[in-house]
Amino acid sequence: MYSIKQFFKQLIFAILFWIVAFSVFILIRFVAHGSEQGETFVQAKNVVPVTEWMHFGVILGVIVGLFYAFIEFVFDKLITKNIYLGIAIILKISIYIVVLIFSFTLILRLIEHDMDIDLPNERRWWKDSPLFWLATGYFFMCSFIFLFLKLANEKFGKGILFNMLIGKYRKPTEEKRIFMFIDLKSSTTIAEDIGHYKYSQLLQDCFFDLNKIVNRYDGEIYQYVGDEAVISWKYQKGIKNNNCLELYFAYAKLLNKRSKYYLKNYDLIPFFKAGVHGGKLIITQVGTIKKELAFHGDVINTTARIQDECNKYDESLLISEELFNDIEVRPKFQSQTIGDLLLKGKQDSLKILAITKS
Repeated sequence: MYSIKQFFKQLIFAILFWIVAFSVFILIRFVAHGSEQGETFVQAKNVVPVTEWMHFGVILGVIVGLFYAFIEFVFDKLITKNIYLGIAIILKISIYIVVLIFSFTLILRLIEHDMDIDLPNERRWWKDSPLFWLATGYFFMCSFIFLFLKLANEKFGKGILFNMLIGKYRKPTEEKRIFMFIDLKSSTTIAEDIGHYKYSQLLQDCFFDLNKIVNRYDGEIYQYVGDEAVISWKYQKGIKNNNCLELYFAYAKLLNKRSKYYLKNYDLIPFFKAGVHGGKLIITQVGTIKKELAFHGDVINTTARIQDECNKYDESLLISEELFNDIEVRPKFQSQTIGDLLLKGKQDSLKILAITKS
């Protein structure tokens, strides 16, 4: 169900993006029409207002956007993980060229019909058409921009890239956020049993599964550290709909659902323990050669220490009472007070609760 919702979000974004991209392309070609006087398509623009051409950019954007969203979604979910990146790129390029040939041929026929002009759309017309290859180059340039925005959004979270571009995080900025440290239980024993190579493959699979659901609960992957993932939420998004709790149990459910795969490949079912805490901290941009956003503050250290207590008390999910009191906890969650714990490196004790789900 979520995959369908995610697909439609990507579909809407892709259609809007390509409508704008191809409208800009048509506008540029209209302004710079003198470079290809030999093309019938270009000559026609001398007598047809640019506004008449723009709606073909909209149609082309819708067609390409539909194909683009579907292709990207299929590759992300089913193909990229199972083949080499180079092969995936070559396969994508080939598919996109076919899509562009189909889309441009359709658009040219629509233009012929609507404007009563003769355009080159015979079989294999595209092979010798400078305009087609120019549009194809433009498409791949825009595609890189699209994927950059998508990857930046996934890495930093929604809206963060824009804030970085306007320099919001060049100076330390205070934010209120929730963090979850989620760690593979018995990782040392597992690594010794299956060897470091298969252990690395296991972590790849586990974090791949985590990425399938993290956006569903408005979470953002902050970083991976060995066998541990750090997930972050803006405070209100984390407590909304119990997102910072629901994510953990949804992940545990997904791993159990894929138990046959893990048993077949690793002879085990991975189990993760987690600690959750929230509060104010500083977010800032660090680095010059490799820029990234960093969070500084007691919240992160405290969350890590809470997660460390899971083994001691044999609990899978621990949360600070301070955060728990801000959540309108649904009846399906049960809490049990662990006590006032003096966490490692802390001077003051913190009340910790264990969370289970019926």
